[in-house]
Amino acid sequence: MAELERPQRLQIMLTEGELAAVENWRFEKRMPSRSAAVRELLRRGLAAEGFLTAGTGVKSQDFGVLSPDLPTEENLDHFNT
Repeated sequence: MAELERPQRLQIMLTEGELAAVENWRFEKRMPSRSAAVRELLRRGLAAEGFLTAGTGVKSQDFGVLSPDLPTEENLDHFNT
């Protein structure tokens, strides 16, 4: 059996709206697959600057793709309580 080019699997949970946003972006950018689109979004996100490191007590659910209440410098105290 041939070795996989990308043997590591990453599984994430998304809301229907978040998945629709990824799919819409994928088709708009003419990405060949959902996996390719997610890899491209990860690549862009990892290259981005200007975002905060999650503080103590911040939960995974606080980081939604479509959430208007993402942790920012101004509201980080809200997410740390």
